[in-house]
Amino acid sequence: MTVLVLDNPELLAKAALASGFTAAMATPAGQRPHRLKFHFGFNKHALDCDDLMIIRQHATYLRQYPGLKVRIHGHADNFGTEDYNRFLSRLRASTIARVLIREGVGENQIQLAHWGSTRPLATLEDHAANRRVELEYLTQEMAQAL
Repeated sequence: MTVLVLDNPELLAKAALASGFTAAMATPAGQRPHRLKFHFGFNKHALDCDDLMIIRQHATYLRQYPGLKVRIHGHADNFGTEDYNRFLSRLRASTIARVLIREGVGENQIQLAHWGSTRPLATLEDHAANRRVELEYLTQEMAQAL
């Protein structure tokens, strides 16, 4: 018997969903969802259905812990001008913030950062990996220092 071990939470989540495991079952109550990166298509800032379900899980977690803060980092690939990339990365971060707020997360729990193409996750040629939003949970001490 061959066993394949995946050390990629996003691939694991997609495989689980493909096998009929629903995202609602993925995170036990009181536990933060593991997935913190959300990727976008070229020149897009809309979430797909799977991403939306995970963001809603983050909203549930943040509602349970109103003292927590999350910083939403928007990123873009290096196509286009840097001004446009900053704008697109802001749209991506704002999309996730709007979902969290619509799901009942307090605006005071959310911070936005938009980096354009200045902080690539992968090589500059790996455009798809760089078109993303990352969630960063801040501890109480970190949030007060900001």
